[in-house]
Amino acid sequence: MKAVVDEDRCRGHGMCLTICPEVFGLADGGYAEVLVDEVPTEHVAAVHEAVSCCPEQAISTEGD
Repeated sequence: MKAVVDEDRCRGHGMCLTICPEVFGLADGGYAEVLVDEVPTEHVAAVHEAVSCCPEQAISTEGD
């Protein structure tokens, strides 16, 4: 599974980073970025939580 951040929607709230710092980080501009190519199995549930908690609905997944 891959996590995807829509850069046009992200406003840098950092909820994803708080929920799953193993997968999400903040880029230099203060917006979310995905740190891994494939989400490790042990972090899949946390990524789904980040998707549902993103205030801007800027996070999605592919291939799950």
